[in-house]
Amino acid sequence: MSLSVVILAAGKGTRMKSSLPKVLHAIADKPMVEHVIDAARCVNADNIYMVYGFGGEILQARITGEDLTFVEQAEQLGTGHAVNMATPYLKDDENVLVLYGDVPLTKVSTLQQLIDAKPDNGMSLLTVNLTNPTGYGRIVRESGNVVGIVEQKDATAEELAINECNTGILLANGGDLKRWLANLSNDNAQGEYYLTDIIAACHNEGKLIATAHPETEVEVEGANNRVQLAALERAFQLREAEALMLNGASLRDPNRIDIRGKLLIGQEVKIDVNCIFEGEVVLADGVKIGANCILKDCTIGEFAEVKPNTIVEGAVIGDLCSVGPFARIRPGSVMNKDSHVGNFVEMKKTILGEGSKSGHLTYLGDANIGQNVNVGAGTITCNYDGVNKSQTIIGDNAFIGSNTSLVAPVFISEKATVGAGSVIAKDVEKEQLAVARGKQRNIDGWQRPTKKQ
Repeated sequence: MSLSVVILAAGKGTRMKSSLPKVLHAIADKPMVEHVIDAARCVNADNIYMVYGFGGEILQARITGEDLTFVEQAEQLGTGHAVNMATPYLKDDENVLVLYGDVPLTKVSTLQQLIDAKPDNGMSLLTVNLTNPTGYGRIVRESGNVVGIVEQKDATAEELAINECNTGILLANGGDLKRWLANLSNDNAQGEYYLTDIIAACHNEGKLIATAHPETEVEVEGANNRVQLAALERAFQLREAEALMLNGASLRDPNRIDIRGKLLIGQEVKIDVNCIFEGEVVLADGVKIGANCILKDCTIGEFAEVKPNTIVEGAVIGDLCSVGPFARIRPGSVMNKDSHVGNFVEMKKTILGEGSKSGHLTYLGDANIGQNVNVGAGTITCNYDGVNKSQTIIGDNAFIGSNTSLVAPVFISEKATVGAGSVIAKDVEKEQLAVARGKQRNIDGWQRPTKKQ
């Protein structure tokens, strides 16, 4: 049977104090509603219907996908009314899963459990047992069977003592859902059409109501303000940290890591505190990541080490390399096996050959550097003339002295040497020594400047 998903995302989220729709506030640098959409796709939804209200233009501009259909809820008249907006799109002979755009941490395994629990003649409901159920709708059972849900404001004292609560997440047959929604009443304390009232409707028709339960409460928690949003962020990050450790990574402190994308690891990976991983990052076997590093869309090879306070973005770091501390490796850069970049070195769109090294205070941009090259401290490739970028090529086993400026385009041949303090604007041939300095003058009797009165 086909599956459609209806995501309720119409809330303004006034407590967020923001011009953005609530569901666009991010967890791990991704809007909350995108987490929900990803989960829907993972349970093989055939169609996803996004019910929106406030900020619809912004929502549609930022959230895209061929499987998404946006449905407007012009007036916010309750959750039942919101789902009813999508009914013209729903088929009678399909399953319909209702999710919430501000509840981003529901696991795919939990949703699959809910789908598997649905009886042929009835619906399934995700419920959770809470120590403090205040504010939640209570699950009403008779002889162990679910017969309805009562909202907090409409509950009796006896019903308020119930700890099993409604999450709002449910699965029903499309035809049943349409019929139940069409018969909803807003005769309640809020004057709204409650989606929860379809539970009693299902029971009154003699149909079965099965339940499923999340592993933890945080799976069904939403964010109505920035405090709750921050709590969900920490819960998400701790979940990611636990997954890394279960896959063999050693984290110095699981509470101080941020994963804002996809992080793939090999065996015996070690990650120190306050590291941020963005986009898609791959850490091979034996990699060590020092404290306070930022890694984005990059690959780190086997037994390589990224030392503290280093930024690597859009680059490939080869096996046995070391980078940093305080280095910046920018997009398009490749460090080949056993090469080394030290403190305050910046690379941009540069290939550093096997065994080559640049230890200190250096800028290497638009360069192709061969094997076993030594680049001295303070060296820069002058790759930009104000209009065009040009390339510097350095051959194998060359030696570049400290405080050298290589004015691109320029070619330094293999085994060539460039003397410290040189400005090199012409090619240097194999095994040549290039020295380009002004003539030194030593002046006797030089009077140092004195401080003016």
